[in-house]
Amino acid sequence: MADWVVLGRVSGLFGVQGWVRVFSETEPREGIIRYNPVFLKQQGEWRPFEIEAGRAHGAGVVLKFVGCDDRDRAAALLQCDIAARRAQLPPPKPGEYYWIDLEGLRVVTLDGLELGTVDSLFATGANDVMVVQGAQQRLIPFIRGKVVTEIDLEQRLLRVDWDPDF
Repeated sequence: MADWVVLGRVSGLFGVQGWVRVFSETEPREGIIRYNPVFLKQQGEWRPFEIEAGRAHGAGVVLKFVGCDDRDRAAALLQCDIAARRAQLPPPKPGEYYWIDLEGLRVVTLDGLELGTVDSLFATGANDVMVVQGAQQRLIPFIRGKVVTEIDLEQRLLRVDWDPDF
């Protein structure tokens, strides 16, 4: 399992006192605030950052990091991924999964046809969608019990009820 779990990304600046706008992938969005420290990827390395303050703001979140007291310092963080160590996250409940655990699973139809591997997932509002990379890229809805019929982390397999020609 991956040691780093990406929770979001610094998406913009907020004011002149070092606050940043964050696109959070946590549920709820402001849940990213409870992971302290977080780690930001700068120049290919994960570096620890203490969250001094944070709050929900509109559809997103704003954060202030310790030592980031002006707009110039905040600007240096733009587009940095924000992650936590896997050990900082609570274990998923039975039948629940972190997206990072699904990435890389082989995707196979009910008839045994291999479609590729889960490259990533994203939320659409209606349901989550898997990006499956194989001979062609497919976008498959992540709907448990209807489209996704089996998830086997030990076998690194995700079985889907999906027409391969779709």
